Amino acid sequence: MTYDAETRIYPVDPLHPDPVILRLAADALRRGGLVAFPTETVYGLGANAFEAEAVARIFAAKRRPANDPIIVHIHDLAQLDQIAVEVPPLAGTLAAAFWPGPLTFVLRRGERIPANVSAGMPTVAVRMPSGSVARALLQTVALPVAAPSANTFSRPSATTAAHVLQDLSGHVDVVLDGGATAIGLESTVLDLTGAQPVILRPGGVPLEALREIAADVQVKTHYLALDADAGASPGMLIKHYAPHAEMLLFDGEREAVLEAMRQRAETLDAEGKRVGVLAYEEDRAVFAGLNVHLHVLGALQNTDKIGAGLFAGLRALDAVGVDVILARTVEREGLGAAIDDRLMRAAEGHIVRIS
Repeated sequence: MTYDAETRIYPVDPLHPDPVILRLAADALRRGGLVAFPTETVYGLGANAFEAEAVARIFAAKRRPANDPIIVHIHDLAQLDQIAVEVPPLAGTLAAAFWPGPLTFVLRRGERIPANVSAGMPTVAVRMPSGSVARALLQTVALPVAAPSANTFSRPSATTAAHVLQDLSGHVDVVLDGGATAIGLESTVLDLTGAQPVILRPGGVPLEALREIAADVQVKTHYLALDADAGASPGMLIKHYAPHAEMLLFDGEREAVLEAMRQRAETLDAEGKRVGVLAYEEDRAVFAGLNVHLHVLGALQNTDKIGAGLFAGLRALDAVGVDVILARTVEREGLGAAIDDRLMRAAEGHIVRIS
C-alpha cells in the first residue's frame, strides 16, 4: 500500500500563523489527508486520529511498520477524555507542570481511537505540543491529530520542511514550513498505565525534571527488532533515526575512544571508504588533517544545541555521500539521555566498546 498526493507547501510565520493557511491544512486533515507541520520537537506527519483510514495513510506514506504506534496530539486537556480512559491523577499533575511541551503519556486507549494508532495495543500515546504552529493547527482543526515524525520510516527525524520534502514529497498533501524546530529531539514517553511511571523513550523532558514531581519514575529502555511485537511507545525499535550510511558508535573513556575513532577513520580511508565524523566541539582537533567529512554538533556543555542539530547533522553527512559515520556516546544525564538513545538507534546497535 502506498499513499500518493500532490504536495502543497505553505510558508508559515511561527509568531503569527496565517489563519487562511491553517484552515487549508485543517480542511485537508478533515478530508482524511496528511499534513506535515512543525512542533517544538520535530516535524510531525498528521492525520485525523479518529479515522482509521486516514491513520493508515501515515503508515503507507512513511513505509512505517504496523508494530510502531503513533502519538496523538491535542491542544486542550479536555480532549483527553476523547482519547483515553482510566486516566490516573498523576497525569493531571504532570500535565500541569509540563504541558504544553515535549512529554507524552501512555494511557489506556479510549474506544474512539482506532487500533492502528496504537499498533493494536490497548494503550494510546498522547501529548500536547508547545510549538506555536502545531498548537494553532490543532486549535483550528479541533480534532486530535495522530502524528509521528514526518520522514520515511527509520530515517533521521525531520527538523526542517526541507527534510520533510526529501523523504515525503508526493506522499503528503500539505507541508507547513515554519522553519527549524527548537528542540530537534522527540518527546519523552512516560507510561502511566502501571503502578510506577516508566520512561519508555527519553526525550525533551529529562528524567531529573520528572523526578522533581514523581520521585518514583523509572527508566526501561527497549531496543526492539523490526519484526518484534508492538511496543507501547514509538521509537523503541533498534533501527530508528538511521542515516543511509553505516554508522559506528564508540563508547568508553574519552581519550581511548577518540584514538580508536581516529585509527578507524584512517583505516576506512585507506580502504577507499568516504568517512564522516559526527563530533563535539571539544573533539574537533583530534580529526584535523584526516581525510574525513567532519560535522561538529556543538560543545558538550550545550546539549540543547547538540540535540537540536543531531538529525540535521546525520542528514548533512548523508548528503555528501559518506559510506561510514563515526560518532561517540554522551553522558546519559539530562538531555544527554535522549541524545545517546538516538545515537544508539541511528547506529542500529553497532557499538564499538573501547576498554
